[in-house]
Amino acid sequence: MKGIIHLESIIKSYYLGKQELPVLKGINLDIFKNEYVAFMGPSGSGKSTLMNILGCLDTPTGGTYVLNGKDVSRMPDNDLAEVRNKDIGFVFQQFNLLPRLTAAENVALPLIYSGVSKGQRTERAMEVLEKVKLSDRSTHKPNELSGGQCQRVAIARALINNPAIILADEPTGNLDSKTSHEIMDILGKIHRDGNTVILVTHEEDISAFAHRVVRLRDGVIESDKMNTHPSTIPQLV
Repeated sequence: MKGIIHLESIIKSYYLGKQELPVLKGINLDIFKNEYVAFMGPSGSGKSTLMNILGCLDTPTGGTYVLNGKDVSRMPDNDLAEVRNKDIGFVFQQFNLLPRLTAAENVALPLIYSGVSKGQRTERAMEVLEKVKLSDRSTHKPNELSGGQCQRVAIARALINNPAIILADEPTGNLDSKTSHEIMDILGKIHRDGNTVILVTHEEDISAFAHRVVRLRDGVIESDKMNTHPSTIPQLV
């Protein structure tokens, strides 16, 4: 059975002049609806490249990528942009918030590209900020927020279009342990609400929250195992 994400013989190479630099070397992978998956691997293993392909930020050199039943492997850029906006929510290590916009305006930004009215954008932004326990900071700009609060804003922005899939690339990489656990608690809630969650991490204690851990090395999948006892942490108040 094919998953919501189906990868078949995915290859990705970059070129330095005429020299080919292979990064992914034939990845076969299925991720199913409402799974919680962590990608792990040393630097240079290909995990970030694979995440970029899953998020339609990059295209494979060879192979097939089927997302929600659609072959996105060779979609034109305009179509890929629409897929990214509707089907996928992104959370990055660096937050990627616009400094001149408030938290609510940053969260609502993807809705502008969907043609949603300003009133509806504001209403929806406040709803998702409430989900991440940050509605009381809606008028604050990024420089008025802590790192953990900025990451909550980024998660709220990822949720704004009700995507089926959340991709989180090192979401706790810039955070202390306590704040990291708060972010993992939020991602756990998102998973329990029915989203498919995929995260890249190099931290074993963070991967322990996922239900499945895929390890990459030298551009291939080294292991793919279920986590029979995922970590849990107290609910946020």
